[in-house]
Amino acid sequence: MSRRDFLKQTALLTGSALLPSFARAADSASGDALSAPGTDWRTFEVTHQLNIPQSDAGIKAWFPLPSLHEAAWMRPMGDLWETNADDAYVVTDPVYGARMLYAQWQAGAAPELTILSRFAGRDRSTDFSAATPARLSKQERALYTNPTRLLPTGGIVGKTAREITRGLDGDKAKAEAIYQWIVENTFRDPETRGCGLGDISYMLETGDLGGKCADLNALFVGLARAAGLPARDVYGIRVTESRLGFQCLGKSGDISKGQHCRSEVFLEDYGWVAVDPADVRKVALEEPPGELSLDAPEVVKARELLFGGWETNWLAYNVAHDIDLPGSEGPELAFLMYPQVEVGGKRLDSLNPQEGGYQIYSKEITA
Repeated sequence: MSRRDFLKQTALLTGSALLPSFARAADSASGDALSAPGTDWRTFEVTHQLNIPQSDAGIKAWFPLPSLHEAAWMRPMGDLWETNADDAYVVTDPVYGARMLYAQWQAGAAPELTILSRFAGRDRSTDFSAATPARLSKQERALYTNPTRLLPTGGIVGKTAREITRGLDGDKAKAEAIYQWIVENTFRDPETRGCGLGDISYMLETGDLGGKCADLNALFVGLARAAGLPARDVYGIRVTESRLGFQCLGKSGDISKGQHCRSEVFLEDYGWVAVDPADVRKVALEEPPGELSLDAPEVVKARELLFGGWETNWLAYNVAHDIDLPGSEGPELAFLMYPQVEVGGKRLDSLNPQEGGYQIYSKEITA
């Protein structure tokens, strides 16, 4: 490829070209829209930029790309990038299908990289009064019930899951009991760096049940898997403000610190169901005036919404765990939600955009 070419991975489709027929098809499925303002399909552009100076050492970068195609609520619409890299190409994780753009520069380069991704999103809600039986393949069920490095299903995780779900029948009852237990027993810790790590055994063994989204939602996923329920983390980034009245559950413009992990559980009468106990605890801590009790109206509203639904003012990157970055000699990642940059083989601090060498911006496409 030419060093200054504007590369095209897939054509960026405009909202006017895609969404009318797409929206009609999706609207025919019951239970996919929130019973609240903001149920229409919306189109966004997210721009990732590498932001590091010229270096006497070689540079490598890995940027997550939208990877999750879900007809009811999320559809990637293509990626474009411009770079002076010596090499740049898309890599797909063979287990989870997570996509990333990998780029590298030789020593002495002044690196340039800009990635533009467009996607359409729609709010979610499950109508629990209208069962629609769904099935996972044997392979999918195994993937989403198996333990991972930070999501064990035995030991204290299995013991806790059995205690929470003892005497309950049916996968919905078990999933909801785990969700309510997390809301009642955890807390959002503002001192946690980034979104947390998701080391759920450590959390349960120490009794330190504080953290952020990658901790609290990972706890839901691990406990659900330990209870025999397929579940998965969904890693992404907030792209605009909330239209449901939650001041703390949105981000727009410069979203470099807007990363947010959510979770899903598969229920045989409903398919994949949206779950986000971490944002309930975020509302409790941060929604003005702050330090709200669990019976505060704002928290009650979030708690009811976020088992079975979520507002899709958010881009889903992927559902991947334990990611090896191609071409890196560094450790594997617990998840790929932040851009990763290495200079001279040393990985930068991805949790700090300025030190990590990146910026991320979002805007809504309304025309």
